[in-house]
Amino acid sequence: MITGLDHVQLAAPPGSEPELRAFYTGVLGMTELAKPPVLAGRGGCWFSAGGAVLHLGIEEDFRPARKAHPGIRVDRIHDVAKRLTAQGAKVVWDYDLPGHLRFHSEDPVGNRLEFLEPTTV
Repeated sequence: MITGLDHVQLAAPPGSEPELRAFYTGVLGMTELAKPPVLAGRGGCWFSAGGAVLHLGIEEDFRPARKAHPGIRVDRIHDVAKRLTAQGAKVVWDYDLPGHLRFHSEDPVGNRLEFLEPTTV
């Protein structure tokens, strides 16, 4: 019955849209999606890349996700890690998932992000 996953949503604090845009488009190379006018007034921003869609919604009493996270599949994972560290982001490698290279990082508001690249096809 399920035909796919439409999007993943993370929360963000009010007023954080400029730094989120700089990170998700500038650092990660995602494309910002226009929100429908009826939803744009709520703040936040939407991004996409490689068929994946990420929504960042504004939450007044924001607390970053520390355990929950999107798993972002990438090519050239070491290049992604270098880009993040060059921007001052923390990169923590985790070698416990067989058949994958992966690390965890955070977006500018502290949400946990997992980046992974399969090593076997």
